Amino acid sequence: MSARSVPIDLRSDTVTTPTEAMRRAMATAQVGDDVYTEDPTVLRLQAVLAEMTGMEAGLFVPSGTMSNQVALAVHCRRGSEVILPVGAHVYEYEPGAMALVSGLLPRLVPAPGGAPEPEAVRAAIRRSVHQAPTDLIALENTHNTSGGAVVPLELQRRIQVVARENDLPIHLDGARAFNAAAALDVSIAEVCAGFDSASICLSKGLGAPVGSVLLGSREFLAEAHRYRKLLGGGMRQAGVLAAAALVALENGPQELVHDHRRARRLAEALQHAPGLGLDLNSVQTNMVYLSVTDPSGAGAAEAFAAACGARGVRFNAMDPATVRLVTHHQVDDQQVEAALSVMLVEAERLFAAAGTARA
Repeated sequence: MSARSVPIDLRSDTVTTPTEAMRRAMATAQVGDDVYTEDPTVLRLQAVLAEMTGMEAGLFVPSGTMSNQVALAVHCRRGSEVILPVGAHVYEYEPGAMALVSGLLPRLVPAPGGAPEPEAVRAAIRRSVHQAPTDLIALENTHNTSGGAVVPLELQRRIQVVARENDLPIHLDGARAFNAAAALDVSIAEVCAGFDSASICLSKGLGAPVGSVLLGSREFLAEAHRYRKLLGGGMRQAGVLAAAALVALENGPQELVHDHRRARRLAEALQHAPGLGLDLNSVQTNMVYLSVTDPSGAGAAEAFAAACGARGVRFNAMDPATVRLVTHHQVDDQQVEAALSVMLVEAERLFAAAGTARA
């Protein structure tokens, strides 16, 4: 099967392109200067998502990283700590921004399956004059580096109790919170309930081309608006982007269950392939993390990703022994089956002949 016949991109759900409905909305969007809060389409997007999540207000920003970093800057004093689950995007994939922008330190707590235990969070809080004080607790739902794992809402609520008892704000990195809502079969408002702020990405599972919305109280967002400007996030006539995001909010959430089903299909078909291994229980949303075993003892993830990529099935090697597959609304059932045919053949070619045991 050639690359020409299988143009399938499983690197991330950020690789989607705007739909025709999005392009039409962008072409006809009413716009104004959003730095002056005068763009009617941006204002509508912020209001719609605030209502959906049960928050007072929202602020449209270019990226999830900026949304998280603005939230941290508003919530925290310089020189303080933020409690984060191990593997949190804020720590792993926002290149030191919390230190550089806001002078903050991370305090990481174990997070098996993406979910820290409330008592571990409580134990991480610092109040001593000899240590950097804790100013914020931040959670991530779904948890990216745990395979798109869903953090149970009951556990979120117990951690929120810890925050309240210690007079600390709590932030949700909800880049894929709509995926969590779909997996739990609850509303997005239930996923966001109890947080002082939340960041919702529109350009991941929902499929918009650009943007996130930071949500919280009006007072919080008034200060967040200043930090957005400070970080270069004032986009002026941003309604052309907000228009596509509104289409994504209207059409995207109901598609997520299909993304999850397709990820499960990939996982079930690949779990016993030569050289590949995974925990099916970890496949809860639209991500599949595969361990890749090389009989020589060297990392084989990049070799496997390169071999499949040469045949038109693209995905990322996350480290020498792990690859990640991410489904999205522009990968259909037929493409999943085509991707599987390539991956199974390449796993057999690369690993079976070398005597790799089946996972």
